[in-house]
Amino acid sequence: MAGVGGGSPSSATSRAPESLRPRIEEKRWNKDMEKELLDLWEKENLYRFDPSREGPILVIDTPPPYPSGKWHVGGAAHYAQIDMIARYFRMKGWNVFVPWYADRNGLPVEVAVEKKYNILAKEMARTREGRLRFLELCKAELDKIEAELVKLWRRLGCSFTYIRDGTDSPRYRTLTQATFIELWKKGLVYEAEKPVTWCPRCGTSLSEAEIEYREEEGYLYYVKWRVRETGEEIVIATTRPELIGAARAVIYNPKDERYKHLKGKHAIVPLYNYEVPIYEHPAAKPEYGTGLVMISSYGDWTDVMIINELGLEPKLIINPDGTMNEKAGFLAGLPVREARKRIVEELERRGLIAKKEPIKHNVPICWRCKTPVEIIHVKEYFLKQLEFKDRLLAVSRKMRFKPEKHRKKLEDWIQSLRMDWPISRTRYYGTEIPLWTCRRCGAKLVPEPGRYYRPWLEEPPWDRCPVCGAPREELKGEERVFDTWFDSSISVLYASGYMYNDEMFRRVFPPDEELPYTLRPQGYDIIRTWLYFTVLRVYQLLGKPAFRWVRVTGMGLDEKGRAMHKSLGNVIDPEPYLDLYGAEPFRFWAAAAAKLGDDYKFSEQVLRTGKLFLTKLWNIARFISSFPRPAGGYRLRRIDRALLAELAVLIEEVDQAYGEELDVHDPINKLYSFTWHIFAAHYIELVKTRAYNREGEYTPEEQRGAWYTLHTVLDALLRMLAPILPFITDALYRRLYGDSVHKQRFPEASPEWRSEELRKELHEVMEINAAVWSWKKKLGLKLSESPPGYKLYLDPSLADYAVDLQYLHHMPVAVGEPPAGAEKLTDKAYIARVE
Repeated sequence: MAGVGGGSPSSATSRAPESLRPRIEEKRWNKDMEKELLDLWEKENLYRFDPSREGPILVIDTPPPYPSGKWHVGGAAHYAQIDMIARYFRMKGWNVFVPWYADRNGLPVEVAVEKKYNILAKEMARTREGRLRFLELCKAELDKIEAELVKLWRRLGCSFTYIRDGTDSPRYRTLTQATFIELWKKGLVYEAEKPVTWCPRCGTSLSEAEIEYREEEGYLYYVKWRVRETGEEIVIATTRPELIGAARAVIYNPKDERYKHLKGKHAIVPLYNYEVPIYEHPAAKPEYGTGLVMISSYGDWTDVMIINELGLEPKLIINPDGTMNEKAGFLAGLPVREARKRIVEELERRGLIAKKEPIKHNVPICWRCKTPVEIIHVKEYFLKQLEFKDRLLAVSRKMRFKPEKHRKKLEDWIQSLRMDWPISRTRYYGTEIPLWTCRRCGAKLVPEPGRYYRPWLEEPPWDRCPVCGAPREELKGEERVFDTWFDSSISVLYASGYMYNDEMFRRVFPPDEELPYTLRPQGYDIIRTWLYFTVLRVYQLLGKPAFRWVRVTGMGLDEKGRAMHKSLGNVIDPEPYLDLYGAEPFRFWAAAAAKLGDDYKFSEQVLRTGKLFLTKLWNIARFISSFPRPAGGYRLRRIDRALLAELAVLIEEVDQAYGEELDVHDPINKLYSFTWHIFAAHYIELVKTRAYNREGEYTPEEQRGAWYTLHTVLDALLRMLAPILPFITDALYRRLYGDSVHKQRFPEASPEWRSEELRKELHEVMEINAAVWSWKKKLGLKLSESPPGYKLYLDPSLADYAVDLQYLHHMPVAVGEPPAGAEKLTDKAYIARVE
């Protein structure tokens, strides 16, 4: 159970012994109260994080959202759930830091600004002044959108600490650069020219995690080649005939008997008329096309692997801008897709197309702009990761995944990695790589950490090259920036005080403990990016896991179960629903929509259900506010003890779901069911007569026993609901008990409450109630009507409930054997007509 202590529901808040606060005047919950509470919480500084406070610190590594537009309902629900978990841990005694700041670096804002102002970043960046102006436009765009996101999460009641120093701030970028300098000194960063995945539209390299796939219709072209030694015709199938001029080899599978005679021979490349060797290689699939495969530089990463493995010299015919270069011959200058059409026309004109088959295939695209990517040679800075694969797998197994099923996504991704991480980007709105190169000796120079460096804009921090003594003028500042994930992957270190608050950092990442006191909440869609890169970076810097807990949510879907995209026109804006229903019903839906880790569909019906639940909860509390909470002098009847036995199990189950599973779905559903279907529908109805005791039907001690049980259960319910429904629970708690519910500890069941026997009896009594109400309905009687001439007979095991049932059902109740001809209601109850 996640916690560091707790108190019993009756002792968490100091109260005057048996004082009756005024009855709740408002007849119903009003969503306008949410605004009043938001103002009150801010005035009281209710959620201020104080790192110097005693007790364990928990850092929740809130996903810094990219301010590329408003959240849809799924995004809003995701952040509402993070707030629910933070509130729970506060109630368990943790000093919770749940920061919110924006992830402002990267490509999306550049693309947005380029479209908005009809400009090109690379053109503006030709001068320092132009680059500075472009960065100003990006910042202004981000500021505007970020303000809208802050307004929304505050409206939702999220208790985050707003940090205005987002990932583009000098403070954050200083930390990013400091971690780079540390990794550079450890020898984990190197520069090399090698094949990288490249986006022609964005003009930058991409990591493996930044590649998506889109299904497209195309053709599989069967192209005629010739064997130099025999003159025979062979046919090779390809989806990328524009790369024929980059062919470096032909392969077939060693088990493919059709082509054994070609081993060691050479194929003549059609149209280009140069020869390439023919090899056996297991990468060829006999069932695909003709079984012969063209290896070009580069059609995909299999081509890269085979060319390296066989020691072949690449021939690159695609430019960084996505056009064919002079080595492509007659295709030079054409964009890739136009070149494909042009070469097919030429092959057909010369009779070199044997056939073409329509196909659907997955095309790799840039995850930002959706442009098809290419593989080209670029000189980039790389962070070593392949040599860490086994260690990262071991580290990942130490972290606690909730739900466990999503751990495999991280492990599969680690095992699939084929190249080191290219961390440099030829873009502009990002953290600059803090590095200078000496033009004279070629030395790469990194400064001392501690401030934010902009090498493209400022003078180098050396008077001369420390290696060869060349003057400062010979030191050229790096113009590239980091991959945005290089920034985002240190978010947990930033939140924990790494390199700027040593005392807090030692408490969050204790040097003598294996796991830190950190929790990562995120969607499963960024496991291979944000989670993986964070695990890699923290391990390389600290040698330990990044998180104690990893909480993984599914995707927010529309009411039809579809992912929300602008292209589908199904993006659901949360604000109209917040205006109509308020934040509480929205939070109710966010919790109830799905089990943790599963996709969750939006449902306005669930919002309506949440609104009805608020009304029910308010009515319950208003009724209970009519009675004082006794400090003593009460006697519990068996029905009271039975309800407390049920409450004890509820507290344990809800605590387990919140704390061990980090789930809010089970808590809201269990609390809803208990509140509505047990507490309100049965217990309150059973004790109303005793609570009022207008005619002295019960002793004063028994009356006070009803008051005690009503308040004890409601107090516990409000505290258990508080993480999910912070507004209404706080409004009621202040009215009932004179303090904020958010200052209380999570309830703990008293040991004397526990009794499976009493729980069994409670459910038997509820079964009897339901049966009597159904029986009355058949007779056309109101539930409050007395059925003249009938008596209810109870099994002796339920004798202690007879009086309560008699007052509830307005009919005499006997204990013992029913008369002959009695109608069976349940195994423990009969009804019979009597004289």
